[in-house]
Amino acid sequence: MPGIERLHLEEALEDSPQTRSLLGVFENDADILGKYAKSFHQCCDRIHRAQISSMQQVLATQLADSMMYPVTRFLHADLDEIQTMGEMFQVSTQEHEQAVAKYMKIPRKRDNEKQRFEGNEELYVMKKKFHQTALHYYSSLNAIQYKRKYAFLEPLLGYMHAHRSFFQLCNEAIVRPETEEMLSNISASVQGVHQEMNQEIERSVEFMNTLEHQCNHLYYAEPVGDMPYIPPNLNLTQKAGYLFMRSKTALFASSWDRSYFFIQGGNLMSQSKAEVAGGLVLDLNEEGLHAEPADADDRRFIFHIVAPSTKKTVILQAENERERDEWIATVNNIVKEGGYVKDKVLQPVKKRVASVSSKPKHDSPNEASRRRPHSITGIQQSHSSPTSPDRSPVDNFLYGTPIQFDMISPSDEGKSLNPKEGPPRRINPFDQSSDALAEEGSEEKEAAYCQTYVVRFLGSMEVAGDRGEALVHETIRQIMAARAIHNIFKMMESHLVITNKSLKLLDPANKNVRTEFALEDISYWCAHNENKRLFAFITRNKAGGGEQPTFACHVFECNATGEEICQSISGATKVAFHSLMERRSKQKMKVQEKELLLANINSLEDRLDEEDEASSLQLSPDGKFLVLDDKVDSTTEDELLDNTNGRLRCESEA
Repeated sequence: MPGIERLHLEEALEDSPQTRSLLGVFENDADILGKYAKSFHQCCDRIHRAQISSMQQVLATQLADSMMYPVTRFLHADLDEIQTMGEMFQVSTQEHEQAVAKYMKIPRKRDNEKQRFEGNEELYVMKKKFHQTALHYYSSLNAIQYKRKYAFLEPLLGYMHAHRSFFQLCNEAIVRPETEEMLSNISASVQGVHQEMNQEIERSVEFMNTLEHQCNHLYYAEPVGDMPYIPPNLNLTQKAGYLFMRSKTALFASSWDRSYFFIQGGNLMSQSKAEVAGGLVLDLNEEGLHAEPADADDRRFIFHIVAPSTKKTVILQAENERERDEWIATVNNIVKEGGYVKDKVLQPVKKRVASVSSKPKHDSPNEASRRRPHSITGIQQSHSSPTSPDRSPVDNFLYGTPIQFDMISPSDEGKSLNPKEGPPRRINPFDQSSDALAEEGSEEKEAAYCQTYVVRFLGSMEVAGDRGEALVHETIRQIMAARAIHNIFKMMESHLVITNKSLKLLDPANKNVRTEFALEDISYWCAHNENKRLFAFITRNKAGGGEQPTFACHVFECNATGEEICQSISGATKVAFHSLMERRSKQKMKVQEKELLLANINSLEDRLDEEDEASSLQLSPDGKFLVLDDKVDSTTEDELLDNTNGRLRCESEA
C-alpha cells in the first residue's frame, strides 16, 4: 500500500543512532495510537451499554460481537503485545551492550583462552537474542501501521451492520443505495488492507528468516570453526559503524566509550544512541593525516588517526581485525583523494596472523588488496592451477580471493560492444516470455540454437579448478556471505542469450552486449542444490607464454530455475558439438576428393609425357615446315611435306 512507512529489517543488527531515532518515531506513534484506541473503546462501550430495551438486546448482542470485539482484540492482542515486545527489546539491548562491553575488556597481555572463548560465546548469544528481538519488534511495529487502517473502521462497520439488521423495517431511512455503496466500499477497503497486511507479514517472515540465516556469522566478533574468511574491502571511501574511543578522565586514567562513527563530507563524525545528530571528531582533510594500527596492553584491534598539523590523535578500537583494517583503509583513501599525501607514504595494514591452527591458511588482507581486481571475463592469478586428481573440489577453492560484485568497472561504464539506434526501452521481464525478451540480432537469428533468460549477476571470483559441483557450491556460499557482510543488496539485471557459439549478457534497456563468453571457454556449469534460482558456470582464461590457464566462477540468480538454464547450456553444447563433427566430416571428404584429384592429374601428366616422347615435332632447318624426329619414318615425312605445300598453294590462290 503506498504511504505505509516501514522500519528496515536489514538495519536491525547494525542498530545505528539513525535507526534508533526512526524507531522512536514508530514507538511514539504506537503510544498515541494506544491512547486513542482506549478512548475509542470507551465510546463504543457507552453505546453498547445504552441499549436497554428487550428489543434492543438483539442490537446489543450484535454490537458486542461486531463493534466491541474488534476494538478489544486490537487493544489486548496488538497494542499490549507491542508494549511487551518493547520491554523485551530494551532488556535485550541492555544485555547486548553488557556483553559487548565485557568482551571488549578482554586484555591483550593476559590473554586467557577460556575467558576469551566464554566472552565470545556470550556475545554471540546476546547479539543473536538482540537481533531476533529487534526483528520481531520491528515487524510488529510495521504490522501496526496496517492494522491502524482498519482497527477503527471495523467497529464502525459492525455498528452499521448491526443497525441495518435492527432497522430492517426502516429501509427508507437506513437501507439506501448510497449506504450500500458506502458499506461495500469500506468492506472492500478493509479486505484489501487485510490482504496486503497478510502479504507483508509473509514477506517479512521470509525476509527475517533469510536475514537471520545470512547474519549468523555476524553474531561472532571473530569467525570460529568453518566460517568463511571475508577479506577486508580496502577500496572504501565511506564507512559507518560502532567503535570504542579512548578519552582521558584524569591525569593517568582513561575510559573507553562506545559510539556510532561515520564519515560525512570528509569529516569523521560520532553519535551516541541518545543524540539526535552527530558531532565532529576529526577533519580528515588535513595534510599529513594518516591512520595506522596501534598497540595497547588492555585492548585489542586498536588503531589511531594522527593529525600532525593539529597534533591531535584519536585512538579507536574496532570489534575485529577486518573492521579495523577497513576503517584504516577508508581514512587513508579519503586523505589520498583529497590530495594531502605528499612525501609521506601511508603505512600498510599489518598482515593477518591466524590465531587458531585449525583454520585454513589465508592470504593477509594487505596481500589480498594488492591483487588486481579481476574482470568478469577472466581472472589472472599466479598461484592458480588446474584441478589435480588427488585434491577434492573444495580443496581447490582459493580462500581470500577478491570478489567482484559489479559486471563492468566504472571506467568501462557507457562503453558498449554492439550499440543499437533508438532510445532505451524498459522491459518488464516478468510479463514476457523468453522469446519476447529482446529483439535478436542477426547472429542470434542465424544461430542453430538460441535461448534467452532474465538473470541477475551476484558476483564472480577466481577458482583453482575447472570443474566440480562442490567447488561451485562453495563459491556460491562465499559470494552470498560476502554480499551479506558488506550489505550489498543491489544486483545488475541482464538478459542471458545462450547460443551454440557463445553466452552473451545484454543490457535490458538498449540491448548492448555487456560481456560475452565463448562456448569453448565454459568448462563447467550447475545449479544450486537448495536454492533453485541460483546457478553458476566456470570459464577458462587462456594464458600465453606457456603459463597455466586460470579459471573464474560466475554466479547468477534467475527468474526461472537454474536447472532449466543449465539444460539450455547443455543443449547449446550438443548442437555445437554436432556442428563441429559435421564440419570435420565435410573437411575430411574435401581432403579425400582433393587427394584423388591430384592423383588423377599426376597419372594424366605421366601419360602425356609418354605420348610427347613418341610423337614430338620439330621445325625444319629453314623454318618453313614441321618435321618428325628420328622415330618417324620417311613416308610420314613426305605426306606431311605434301600437305604443307598444298596448304601454302591454297593460301596463295586465295
